[in-house]
Amino acid sequence: MSIQSRRERERAEREKLIVTAARELAEAEGWEAVTTRRLAERVEYSQPVLYSHFKNKVAIMAAVAVEGCADLADELRAARTAAPDARRALADVGAAYAAFAERRPALYDAMFSQFVALPFATPEAPPALHAAFGELVEAVRPHAGGDDLPLLTETFWAALHGLVTLMRDGRLPREHHDHRLALLLARFTG
Repeated sequence: MSIQSRRERERAEREKLIVTAARELAEAEGWEAVTTRRLAERVEYSQPVLYSHFKNKVAIMAAVAVEGCADLADELRAARTAAPDARRALADVGAAYAAFAERRPALYDAMFSQFVALPFATPEAPPALHAAFGELVEAVRPHAGGDDLPLLTETFWAALHGLVTLMRDGRLPREHHDHRLALLLARFTG
């Protein structure tokens, strides 16, 4: 292995360590607790080393968001492909999306609620963002009829996000979540 290859591998490992530490700290204490000083202490590198990998906290959150979208895509794909039919696939994808947001609130916030310097809904968006949205597209596709598939998928996603966010923030009672989700799915599946 060349010195250059080893350095690139070590750099990638440091970046992964920083992103993992940020995710863990955010899940434990919230994003306001994630500072470069605390991350530097946690990963046992100096703040200048962190800044050599990430310009600022927003850049770290963007890396977390990309990683989270890859995780979400995997979970949505598993839910969609395990379903016996298209109707069940859409229901299982909706449930998997809500469960992901519930299990990983800080990660979900980095992905969809906090400001992160990522392009969404453009060709320049990172592949993980396209993959997560692509899983929603595939779940919605059988129910699109003559509707614009990307716009219909965006509407489904927006509805899921709204339900999840309003429930998590205490604006919608948690005990009716499954019923709300069923109502949403009924509108998409007829």
